[in-house]
Amino acid sequence: MATFIPLESPDQKSPARPPGFALWALGFRPFYLLAAVFSALSVPLWALQFAGWLPHSVLRGSTWHAHEMLFGFTLAVIVGFLFTAGRNWSGQPTPSGRTLMALALLWLAGRVLVLSPWPLAAALANVAFPWAAAWFLGRALVAGGNRRNYFFAGLLALMGVLAALVHGAPWLGLAGHGPAALQIGLDVVLLIMTIMAGRVIPMFTNNGVPGANATRHPRVEQAAVGSVLALLAFDALQAAGVMLPSALLALLATAAAVVHAARLWLWQPWTTRHTPLVWVLHLACAWIPLHLLLRAGAAAALLPAGPATHALTAGAIGLLTLGMMTRTARGHTGRPLLADRFDVASYALVALAALLRVVVPLLWPAALVEAALWSALAWSAGWALYALHYGPWLWRARLDGRPG
Repeated sequence: MATFIPLESPDQKSPARPPGFALWALGFRPFYLLAAVFSALSVPLWALQFAGWLPHSVLRGSTWHAHEMLFGFTLAVIVGFLFTAGRNWSGQPTPSGRTLMALALLWLAGRVLVLSPWPLAAALANVAFPWAAAWFLGRALVAGGNRRNYFFAGLLALMGVLAALVHGAPWLGLAGHGPAALQIGLDVVLLIMTIMAGRVIPMFTNNGVPGANATRHPRVEQAAVGSVLALLAFDALQAAGVMLPSALLALLATAAAVVHAARLWLWQPWTTRHTPLVWVLHLACAWIPLHLLLRAGAAAALLPAGPATHALTAGAIGLLTLGMMTRTARGHTGRPLLADRFDVASYALVALAALLRVVVPLLWPAALVEAALWSALAWSAGWALYALHYGPWLWRARLDGRPG
């Protein structure tokens, strides 16, 4: 079975060396830390504005929140992950040192400039970051002959195009294309998560849970990826002006939900209840069929669109990124692949944030603002806990003396 990113258990026989500063040694280090800190700060600020406690002019409205969680937080995690995985896939170096520092500064510039009075500079920074990441990842994959993963560089390049559409739509008089580009960006992230989960979660389950028999069925995997590609194609055609019936979207989303639920069942999530480092990944994937069902309900005008979006963002993306960030940070800093009480607490807080943001508005629409505020508080606490717990590990050298 192919792996998404090899993770070593700490080699107790390797000579230890005194921890040194290693933040720029490998992609996951700065981008995981930046993403966690940014997420912990930005979401509660947005919630305060959503509740009317901050002027609308401070954060530029809901588009800022959607843009920053997609092209800021989520893209930072993906880039850090792919730079780390890409080195293992290709046997070639990915950005480190000054190059990695420059990319991190470019990402940070994008976060600052979107709040500035210089929209062109903000657009340039936010388009340049995924394109630069695509170039460096693609160069490593080509040099290593790793054709199987070329498409990841292509998806990063596509994210740059979508960022350009979000920024450029108001200038071109295409206001409706900005939200469409954000939706396509979420589809791309869902596609990445679907592929990643299929590659690693059955393996992590069988390796980490005694007696588990998680099954990776090729036809089910193909159907899961294909269903997400169908949704992406639907949204792309809609953005291009092709009028498609909303009933078709409801049908596609429902079929995708069935496939993703069947895939998760084959992975035996109930066997992981005593292994937090694994159950968090299963819990994240459980949010995907729920997101798809809610999206089908929204397409059929039976439900509001917000819960579907937040089932994907707060639920699936939030928990899957957190679960993989804890696992890869532990493996690549030479620490045991065992979740501790801080990890479990962060998982619980982010899971609570997703529940509050999705379930409460569905059952009690009048409590939307209160749900958003409490959800933001739980989300911020979960990511702040990650940053505080893992920050010292991310900027120090590996315990086992290995590079990276």
